[in-house]
Amino acid sequence: MNLDFYNGKSIFITGHTGFKGAWLCRVLQRAGARITGYALEPETGAAYDSIVDAAAITSHIGDVRDFRALKAAFDVAQPEIVFHLAAQPLVIVAFERPAYTFEVNVQGTVNLLECVRLSECARSVVVITTDKVYRNTERSYGYCEIDTLGGNEPYSTSKACAELVAETYRESFLRPRGTPLSTARAGNVIGGGDVAKNRIVPDCVRSARRGESIIVRNPDSVRPYQHVLEPLFAYLLIAQKQCEVSDLSGEYNIGPDEADCITTAELAGIFCDEWGGTQTWEHLPNASAPHESGLLKLDCAKMRSAFGWRPVWDVRRALAKTIEWERAEDKLSITDKQIDKYAEATLI
Repeated sequence: MNLDFYNGKSIFITGHTGFKGAWLCRVLQRAGARITGYALEPETGAAYDSIVDAAAITSHIGDVRDFRALKAAFDVAQPEIVFHLAAQPLVIVAFERPAYTFEVNVQGTVNLLECVRLSECARSVVVITTDKVYRNTERSYGYCEIDTLGGNEPYSTSKACAELVAETYRESFLRPRGTPLSTARAGNVIGGGDVAKNRIVPDCVRSARRGESIIVRNPDSVRPYQHVLEPLFAYLLIAQKQCEVSDLSGEYNIGPDEADCITTAELAGIFCDEWGGTQTWEHLPNASAPHESGLLKLDCAKMRSAFGWRPVWDVRRALAKTIEWERAEDKLSITDKQIDKYAEATLI
């Protein structure tokens, strides 16, 4: 990973005001990139307002479903590198608003890739999806990139559709002209500044701050947890290397080691240990909550083989860094410190 690659380059990021988008902006700002972002307004209390130098970014507030507005921003930016992060990312919201979820996650991806197709500036494109794109049979070993896509609930199905859209644009339009496009399927991401509702770590933080016991709905669910910097550095690595070798474009899983695929109960327990004091958690089933799969793991051998990539921070370190960030007074300073520490660890 050589962040100097991004110095002076024009980068277009959809979803730049979101949790991962904000952290990606900060990494790229420090690398000297010229960033154009297109996204909805940041949520109240989210990381973006605390860690991004907004004056140094060309920020467009808009909806990815609005093709004209998106294309206008894209055409002015003339980006060399494109990261598509904009999405409706929550399983529960997808049950409540399925049509909206498909519009954002599928048509939004079509709109972004149409911008790329109709331009000649992009040299590398990375579309971010999720580990939930696979047809989950609750098997005990990790899914790999050649496994069947699909889902039995709106969110995972919408992201599987986004994968098919990306594959179609890559093979029909972009590969023939030499523009590499990859999709990145990351596991459950945690870190400072995530304010999403009904997501386990933000829920833990909110409960701990209120001095309340953490409520866990599905304690036995197993997920691949990783710090936000893990997938972000992987996205940056993919975008850089496929610029140099276009045949590297494809689909890539990005997840933690097997030991960090843990249950929600284990995650809550580690959080309580790291938070300290008398913090506790309890199981409180919600009979009205939509069904979620109980077991999900990723096989990341392809990412390791193609790029020499490996995860750096285990889940305990990731939670400790999250708590460190949430307790820090100076969010920008702690963000930069964590980026530096992570970058240093990748060199070991």
